[in-house]
Amino acid sequence: MPHRDQEIAMLRREVEMLMGERQAILRVAGASAALIASLDSRQLPVGAVEAADMVATSLNDLSEETLQDALAAVHAEIEDDAESA
Repeated sequence: MPHRDQEIAMLRREVEMLMGERQAILRVAGASAALIASLDSRQLPVGAVEAADMVATSLNDLSEETLQDALAAVHAEIEDDAESA
């Protein structure tokens, strides 16, 4: 049993580490989404537009639930075009 307890403790630490990393990644994704949503691409240099497009494409690949978790992690809200119309 002691070996099993060690394995359980090791797995618990690994899961805790992964959950911490997930929270950090969610904060980065949420802050990125808020930044991208606030940009006016017409006023950005071409290189910045390309980078912003790459970030926006990556964010769009996230599930709705994950994106909502990311926005919640940074306490951000992004207005939906349909809501603001």
